[in-house]
Amino acid sequence: MRSISLVLILSITIFSCNSSKKDILEKQHQYTNELINETSPYLLQHAHNPVNWKGWNSETLEKAKEEEKLMIISIGYSACHWCHVMEKESFEDSTVAATMNKNFIAVKVDREERPDVDQIYINAVQLMTGSAGWPLNVITLPDGRPIWGGTYFKKDTWINSLEKIEKLYQENPQKLIDYATQLEEGIKSMDLISVNTDELNFTKFPSDSIVKQWSDSFDYEYGGPNRAPKFMMPNNLAYLLRYGTQHHNEEVLNYVYLTLDRIAYGGVYDHIGGGFARYSTDLKWHVPHFEKMLYDNAQLVSLYSQAYQITKKPLYKEVVKETLEFIKREMTNAEGAFYSSLDADSLTEEGELEEGAYYVFNKADLQLILEEDFSLFSEYYNINSYGKWEKGNYVLIRRKNDNSIKDEFSISQIVLEQKKKSWKKKLRAFRNNRSKPRLDDKTLTSWNALMIKGYVEAFKTFQVQDYLAAAEKNAQFIIENQLQPSGALNHSYKDGQSSINGYLEDYATLIDAFISLYEVTLDDKWILFSEKLTNYTYKNFYNQENSMFYFTSIKDEKLVSRNFEYRDNVIPASNSIMAKNLFILSHHLDNKKYLNTSSNMLHNVQPEIETYASAYSNWLDLIENYKNNYFEIVVVGRDAKNKIEELNTSYLPNALIAGSTKESEKPLLNYRYIENETLIYVCVNNRCKLPVSSVSEALELLDNKF
Repeated sequence: MRSISLVLILSITIFSCNSSKKDILEKQHQYTNELINETSPYLLQHAHNPVNWKGWNSETLEKAKEEEKLMIISIGYSACHWCHVMEKESFEDSTVAATMNKNFIAVKVDREERPDVDQIYINAVQLMTGSAGWPLNVITLPDGRPIWGGTYFKKDTWINSLEKIEKLYQENPQKLIDYATQLEEGIKSMDLISVNTDELNFTKFPSDSIVKQWSDSFDYEYGGPNRAPKFMMPNNLAYLLRYGTQHHNEEVLNYVYLTLDRIAYGGVYDHIGGGFARYSTDLKWHVPHFEKMLYDNAQLVSLYSQAYQITKKPLYKEVVKETLEFIKREMTNAEGAFYSSLDADSLTEEGELEEGAYYVFNKADLQLILEEDFSLFSEYYNINSYGKWEKGNYVLIRRKNDNSIKDEFSISQIVLEQKKKSWKKKLRAFRNNRSKPRLDDKTLTSWNALMIKGYVEAFKTFQVQDYLAAAEKNAQFIIENQLQPSGALNHSYKDGQSSINGYLEDYATLIDAFISLYEVTLDDKWILFSEKLTNYTYKNFYNQENSMFYFTSIKDEKLVSRNFEYRDNVIPASNSIMAKNLFILSHHLDNKKYLNTSSNMLHNVQPEIETYASAYSNWLDLIENYKNNYFEIVVVGRDAKNKIEELNTSYLPNALIAGSTKESEKPLLNYRYIENETLIYVCVNNRCKLPVSSVSEALELLDNKF
C-alpha cells in the first residue's frame, strides 16, 4: 500500500475539551494490551505489542466517550502482508506505542470478523483520500466518527500525523467536529439506494452493448483486466462465461478461457500444493501476494468446474482436484469446518517473516531435488528469466501447454503426468520442512457457505462423492454450531465458541449454498432451511421503502451509518446474492413476494449497472434470468437422483433443478409422480413441455424456446 498523505476530515456530535479533566484521567488509568482475551488470530498477532490495544466492543466505545479521547481504529486481517509490515515498523516500536497510548484509545479490528465496522471506515478513507485498503488506519472522535485516515504509514509519518491530529483536537476541536459532520453525511450517502420509478422491463436491457464496452478493459494477451494488480474476480468471469455461452459470443468465451488458462498457468496458482493466492502484482499473473483466502478458492473451484462442463479441458479438472485437495489438507478441521486463510508471510531460515518464503524455490535446490528431471521441469515451469522473481528465487509459472512440452521433449501424456506427480510430491515434501505460513483458523459462516457451493459445483461436474460429503458435513456443522434457536446465524466460530451476530452476507451465501445442496440431493430440508433463513432476513434486514436488505440486523449495535451492500466485488454483494436467491426460491416455492422483491431490487440497481458493469456482474447474471427463458427442470420417479446426476454434468446457468423419488405436494412436484416411471419435465414458469424419459431429450428441449 502507498503511504497516504495527511488529510483531515469529518465527524459529528459536540463535546467540550477539558484538558485538566483529561490529565487526571490519564494518571488514573493505566492501560494494558487487552487483545490477549480475543480469539481472532489477527488480533492475537497484536496481543503483545506495546500499544495498549483494545477490541471493538461497547466497553471500549464507552470509555472513549467518558474520557473524551480520540480513537485510533486500526483494521486488518491475519493474512495481510502490509499489516505485518506496519506492525513491525510501528506497533512493535516503543516510541510509537508511547505516542498512541498517551493521547488515544487504540482499537484493533479484524475486518473479517467485523465487515460492518470495516465498511464504515473504508468508505470514510475512500472519501478522504480517493483510495483505500488494508491496513486501514483511522482516527475518530470519541463517538467513533472518523476525522482522518489512510492505509499503510511509515513510522515517522505515523507519529507526525498522530501528533498533529492531537494538537488540533486540543486547540480547535470544533474544526474536527465540523469536518466529521460533513464526512458522516458523505458516508451515509455512499450506499443509498433510490427507488427506480422507470418502467420495469428487463427484456430491453442492453447486455450486448454493456459487455462490448466492458471488453475495452480486457487483457487479450494474459486475460483478466488490462492493468496490474490483477484480481481474479471469479464472479465477473462466471457472468461472462454465461453471457458468451447463451449469446454465442466466441470472442467473450475465448477471453474467459484465456483468463482461466493464464491464471492456472500463473504463479497465483500454487503448482505444488494446489489453491490460489489472492491476486497478482503483475500483468502476467506471475508474482502474487501469497496469502490464500478461502473465499477466492471456493469461488474459483465453482468457476473452473463450470468451465469444465463446457470445455472438458483436463487443465480445469486438474485445478479443481488439486485445489480441493489443498482445502481438505490445510483448510479443514475435524468438524468439517473450513478455516479462513493462510498468511502471505512465513519465517525464513534466519527466522525473519518474509512474503512468499514458503512458496518460492531457488535454482540450486531444484537441481538437487529433481536431478535429471530438472531440464524438463525448468522448461515446464520457467526456471529462467521469465519465472525469476527476486533474491535468486523463482515463482513457478507456465507458458506452454502440455502438447507443446510433449512434442519438445518427445514424451507421452502418461509420462508427463507421472513426472508432474513425482515433481509435486518431492517439492511438497521439501517445502514442508520449511516454516509454514500462519493459519487463520477461525470459521466464517459466509465463506464456509461459498466453499459448500464450490464443493457442490465440483460434485455436479465430476461426480466425486467425497466432494458432496464435504459439503454436507460443513452444512451440518453450520446448522449445529452457527444457527441459533431464534433462527439467527452467528458469523464467526473458533475454539468451540460461536460469536458475532450474523450479517446479510452470512444469510445470503448460506441460502444459496443450501439451494445448491437441495438440487443435487433432493433432500427437502435444504429448501426448508433456505426458506426459514429467507424469512428471517425479511424480518431483520429488509427495508420496505426500497426493497433492499441492510447489511446489518436490526439487532446489531448502531454505527455511523447502516449501509446496503449492493456493489459486487471479489465476493458478490450480499444484496445481489439475495436477489438471485429470491428469484430461484420464488420458483421452487411458488412465492410471488420473493419474485417481486427480487425484481424490485434489480430494477433499483439497474441504472448503475449500465454505467459500470464489472461492479455488478452478479446482477447482470440475474438479468439474464429475466431476459431469456429460465427453465425449471423437474425430475420425478424412482430413478430421479441418477438422472439429476447426469443432468448436473451439463452447464445449465439458466435453469433450476427440482425432483423427488416419491409423491410430493411441493409446487413444482405436485401431480407429476407416476408409479414405475421416471419422467423429466422441462418448464418455464411452471408451464411445461410433455415429459420425457431421457436426459438427452430434456437437454434438447432446453435449446428450444417456449
